[in-house]
Amino acid sequence: MAGTMSREVPERPIPGAGRPLIITEDPALLDDLLRLCAAAGAEPHVHPAVPEQSGAAGSGGVGGVGVAPGAGPPGGAGWADAPLVLVGEDVGGRVRGAPRRGGVFLVGRSAGRNPDDPVVWQRAVEIGAEQVLWLPNSESWLVDRIADVVEGAGRPALAVGVIGGSGGAGASTLACSLAVSAARSGERTMLIDGDPFGGGLDVLLGGEGAEGLRWPDFAASRGRVAAGALEESLPQLHGLRLLSWDRGKRVLVPPAAMCSVLAAARRRGGVVVVDLPRRVDEVAAEALAQLDLVLMVVPVELRSVAAASRVGDALHGVARDVRVVVRARLAGELDPDEVAGLLRLPLAGEMPVELGVAEWLARGEPPGTFVWGPLARFCDGFWRRALVAGPGVSV
Repeated sequence: MAGTMSREVPERPIPGAGRPLIITEDPALLDDLLRLCAAAGAEPHVHPAVPEQSGAAGSGGVGGVGVAPGAGPPGGAGWADAPLVLVGEDVGGRVRGAPRRGGVFLVGRSAGRNPDDPVVWQRAVEIGAEQVLWLPNSESWLVDRIADVVEGAGRPALAVGVIGGSGGAGASTLACSLAVSAARSGERTMLIDGDPFGGGLDVLLGGEGAEGLRWPDFAASRGRVAAGALEESLPQLHGLRLLSWDRGKRVLVPPAAMCSVLAAARRRGGVVVVDLPRRVDEVAAEALAQLDLVLMVVPVELRSVAAASRVGDALHGVARDVRVVVRARLAGELDPDEVAGLLRLPLAGEMPVELGVAEWLARGEPPGTFVWGPLARFCDGFWRRALVAGPGVSV
């Protein structure tokens, strides 16, 4: 498969127990920070000051209490091992002797304060704070950062979308096959049905009756959705988690819900595969904005290529990386390279025809299940290239 793909690798959180450390003696600020921690699902450690760093136990500390360097309150997190440290602006001067580390933020309440006070910024520099956060303006951002600590957020999932260049191109078949292949290889995998007008990926996976939540249950989602809770709430089929539609009346899933759910799915790590609708509306655009790669499945016939050209135009400027997967050709049909050339898109490969798929589906076995089949081999080869660690991944 031609081309390269970059995966952005965010900084991993500092190792620790997953519980942030709050240092403040301001009751109002402490109430605010405890409220934000509760919103993020975090149970913080609270301490009035950081221990002295220059001596051994008994060298002094807050209120004359001797504390060993790097230690924390009994049963709590120390300065060095807490994954996140929130230092109240009221006690910023006490933290100046602490060792430099990442994940430190100086926090204050903006009521009655000048956010541009040079004394506050000087304290932030002295303690090595990454930012100065004023509440309530920074509350939403801070909740997200605390939630990252709770979830142990590291490298986001590799998110791949599949879209049909024309009707009946086989996009849902490829999406299911890719997800089954990734799960079989040991990757943490989530398959998301992004097409409310499709037949339902749960049908392809033989899981119509599987217990778990469906899209209508997430229609009201806004803001941050807990990644772990999302994963645990979905049906588990063939080693992967599936978010699909139910058989009731169609429920409108707004763009904000798609954005929140897909962002949570990505924070889990591993692989996320999204089956996309051919119509790029606002909801689909929210999904496309979070995808690393979109595979457009195109049968090798002129009418399908013409239809795929219109789909490609709709994806332009919305999806960051679009490539063509040509559905296997018969004698006399267009060559895959010709199809990619006509569409002016990179060729990701040729999706093979697999005999007996209908019989497997009737038995509840999803496409790509047969390990030695051509479709499974195609998907396995794709993941071997796409899941290589680091930027500039060749696919």
